[in-house]
Amino acid sequence: MSLSSSHTSDGPSVPLTWDWMVETPSRQFALGFGTGLLSIAPGTWGTLMGWLLWGILLSHFSSFWIFIALVIAFAAGCRITEQVGNELATPDHPAIVWDEIVAIWLVLWFAPNTFGGGFLAVILFRIFDIWKPIPIPYFEQKFQNGFGVMWDDIIAALYSIIVLLILGTIGQIT
Repeated sequence: MSLSSSHTSDGPSVPLTWDWMVETPSRQFALGFGTGLLSIAPGTWGTLMGWLLWGILLSHFSSFWIFIALVIAFAAGCRITEQVGNELATPDHPAIVWDEIVAIWLVLWFAPNTFGGGFLAVILFRIFDIWKPIPIPYFEQKFQNGFGVMWDDIIAALYSIIVLLILGTIGQIT
C-alpha cells in the first residue's frame, strides 16, 4: 500500500508514506494508524479514527478503566508525538493525529453513548480544535513539544465537554 501525504514541514523532507509509518509503533500511533497520511483534513480523519476506536475498545469499560486508559494514552502521546514531531522537524505536524484521538476519547466519555451523541461530540471537538479559542494558542506557543501537542487538544476537548454538559443540563441532549 502506498498511502502518502503531501504535508510539508520546515525541516528535512521526510517521505510520509505507509511504508515509513509502519516502520515503528510510535509512528503508527502518532499518525493515527494511517489517518494522518490523508492529505485532506488529517485531524478530522484522526478524530473519526478515535471515535471508531472508542466504540471498539473503550466505550464498554467502567469510568475507572476509561480514566486509566486516557492517562496512559495521554502520557504515551506526549512521548510519541514529540518523537515523531522531531523526525518530521515540526512539533505539531498535521500528520500527527494521536492528540485528536485521545482528546475525542475524553469528549466521548462525557457524551451520550449513542450515534447522535458521538456525532455531536466529534462536531463540537473539531470546531474547538480548529477554532482554537483562548488559551489554546498560548499553550501551542509555550510548549513546542509532545506535551504541547497533546495539551492543546485536551483544552479543545474541555470546551466541547462544557458545551455537552450545558446541552444536557437544559435538556437538549440525553
